[in-house]
Amino acid sequence: MNCPRLKNWLDERYDRKEITKLAKSKLVPEHRHDLWYYTGGITLFLFILQFLTGMLLAFYYVPHVNFAYESIIEIVTKLNMGWFFRSFHHWGAQICIVFLFIHLFGTLLLKAYRKPRELLWVSGFILLGISIFFGLSGYLLLWDERAFAAVRVATGGAGAFPIVGGFIKAFLRGSIDVTGDTLLRFYAFHVAILPIITLALIGLHILLVQFHGMSVPLSLEKRKLRQVPFFPNVFYKDLMIWLVVLGGVVTLAVLLPPEIGVKADPLVPPPANIKPEWYFLFLMQTLEFFPGTILGMNGETIAILCVSAGILFFVLIPFIDRKSARGEKSTLFTWIGVFYLLYFLTMTLVGFLS
Repeated sequence: MNCPRLKNWLDERYDRKEITKLAKSKLVPEHRHDLWYYTGGITLFLFILQFLTGMLLAFYYVPHVNFAYESIIEIVTKLNMGWFFRSFHHWGAQICIVFLFIHLFGTLLLKAYRKPRELLWVSGFILLGISIFFGLSGYLLLWDERAFAAVRVATGGAGAFPIVGGFIKAFLRGSIDVTGDTLLRFYAFHVAILPIITLALIGLHILLVQFHGMSVPLSLEKRKLRQVPFFPNVFYKDLMIWLVVLGGVVTLAVLLPPEIGVKADPLVPPPANIKPEWYFLFLMQTLEFFPGTILGMNGETIAILCVSAGILFFVLIPFIDRKSARGEKSTLFTWIGVFYLLYFLTMTLVGFLS
């Protein structure tokens, strides 16, 4: 079937003019802060790339404690272009989480969370949490000593929660300690459970964006802004930015392929100065500020509760910031947003350099 025949076949069944009209009916406000709109599209694009490269790697990965590490070695050394797809998947995950944080803090500082977009904020924050869990679960699949030690610390920290901590720790590990059961459980999370939840949340997030439209900063809300159609104006810009991002990820994948450490041995002590992935560094540094005991109570438990309270407040900002909900300037919550951003950047940098 050649192209003209295919075009006629489609025209007989679908009204392309109506589809084009529907695509052009979505308008996007044009202003000096509209660059932030593209961070969400970049994140979506990187999610798609992660799904595609992850499916390729899943064909050859063996989720068993005796073969997981070896299967990674075989993917990198024996599979045609396997080293590239493994490196691309690694860097795609890193850059995706970077843009998720950029998108989140951009939404926070521009107060794009205000009424009626509260559910957009909550769904986006849940997507960030799931993405971090994606990183943690995929990290363990390497089954090297660094990943093993990091997951042991992370799941052990989850066990510090009062009342439910023991259940969370046992649920994540599937055993008393990090074992082959943990590997199999994390593999199930990484390739089945988390992708299904992610697809549902992305669908909900995009649907809410279509329903509410693009948010405009408070300082520009009362001005008459130029509206441009999403298709083709904004869509083509999205495509160009995606190509640049794709080029960046490919460059990193080729020039800086991730190393594979020594195979994990549960009976060997973890290596000295081991660090988690960069997006956990702020949490690690925060926990180090707390002593072992505080007023006779476990310091780690208090630290976990403080961090949880800070995260909960962060999630509830759209419901607490009443001024922004009424379309008024909210200086207090602007400074709160700046504090969260500076704290995250500072603790991450300190954790990286320490």
